[in-house]
Amino acid sequence: MGYIDKNLLEGERVIYKTRHHKIIFIWPVVWLLIAITFVALGKYARPEFFFFAGLFGMVSLIHTFVIWIYFITCEFGITNHRVVAKEGFIKRKTMEVLLNRVESIQVEQGIWGRILNYGTVTICGTGGASDPFEKIRRPLEFKGKVQQQLAGQ
Repeated sequence: MGYIDKNLLEGERVIYKTRHHKIIFIWPVVWLLIAITFVALGKYARPEFFFFAGLFGMVSLIHTFVIWIYFITCEFGITNHRVVAKEGFIKRKTMEVLLNRVESIQVEQGIWGRILNYGTVTICGTGGASDPFEKIRRPLEFKGKVQQQLAGQ
């Protein structure tokens, strides 16, 4: 049971949930590819390359672990009363906006975001408060579900 489910108000139900896109794992993959490159070069060039292969392999492993913890501890959801977002485990960032206080939702996607279906969602509440959440999976679907709930009120 996640943060959103644990913090439902009486009579509130979850309409939609999402997480970060798996693109957040791109840097551990890059470090792993560099390690593999050093292994391949070490066979033909210098034996010291195996040291660098191990170094980059460890960086990849540690980075993967850190991002995995971040990935499983972040939630973004819509209930019939609120928009709720929670990021982080030790350093936690939460945002809860009542649906009737949402002024706008902005979605930003670059070319890779459009191709792989991820982007930054910024929720603007009354009073000018806004919180951007980056690399959200299916951001346009998230925005559509919020608009659907706003239209139903």
